Amino acid sequence: MRILLIVNTAASSFSARKRVVIQKALSSDHEVEVVETVRGGHATRLAHTAASDGVDVVAVLGGDGTLNEAANGLVDSATALAPLPGGSTNVYARTIGVANDAVEATGQLLASLERESFKRVGLGRVEERYFLFHCGVGFDAAVVEKVEARRGLKKIAPHPFFAMNAFDAWLRTYDHKKSRFTVELDDGTKIDGGTMAIAAVSTPYTFIGKRPIVVTPNASLDSGFSLAVVQAHRSLPMIGLVSRAIIGQHGLGRTHAAVVKDDLSEFTIEADIPVPYQADGEFLGEATKLRFTHHPKALNIVMPTL
Repeated sequence: MRILLIVNTAASSFSARKRVVIQKALSSDHEVEVVETVRGGHATRLAHTAASDGVDVVAVLGGDGTLNEAANGLVDSATALAPLPGGSTNVYARTIGVANDAVEATGQLLASLERESFKRVGLGRVEERYFLFHCGVGFDAAVVEKVEARRGLKKIAPHPFFAMNAFDAWLRTYDHKKSRFTVELDDGTKIDGGTMAIAAVSTPYTFIGKRPIVVTPNASLDSGFSLAVVQAHRSLPMIGLVSRAIIGQHGLGRTHAAVVKDDLSEFTIEADIPVPYQADGEFLGEATKLRFTHHPKALNIVMPTL
């Protein structure tokens, strides 16, 4: 098979040694081209060109952000996406069963290619950006913005750093009393007073170490959106929701501080003042209106068989 290996050398767990080992392993049975990303959005263009040229597989050695970019270049094409974890958390790779070590994941990839283990899965879309596992609006995205502004510290201690920024954003920088929004579902139902929304096409939301953090337990690669809208604007209810997601595996559950809806095809978020949003852990900016649509079987991925 023809494989394009996209490498993000700035990814948190990247090493030149891993790259050499992976390239040699893939080249033993396949025709492999290796390209390094040099700027934001580069992986999208590389993947799109590969699909147009009839490349069979685009493998990505990088984090969730690089993987998201590559996926955006492969939408509705026959070319398959294969994640090789190189980031700090590697949510999507681990969600579909890929080993969290890039060299071990390469062995899985070779076995999957030998067995032609491919699957078409659904993607979410917010405005013009597709996402693989979730899009966050409001407080969630405000935290991501703070973390991305100091990427160097994220590499050193990603999970404590994320937690520190979450507390700082809630207590000091994010106005969760004014930055509220309304969600309108495709059936006309409205959910008011949102301070955070997570639109998910898979679960878990993320990982802390080996522990999955579950917000929308019914989210699936084979169904529509699962949507969690958090309405808490005080610290105690928010702490309760976060604790529920971390300690349990059943999501936010039934609570007056959150609403969860499953298998949605589309919805809209509107706010009086711009609210931040992120996709797959990449901060995208702020908006007063965001349109979400679900796209079934939009992406071909290599599924691990080991």
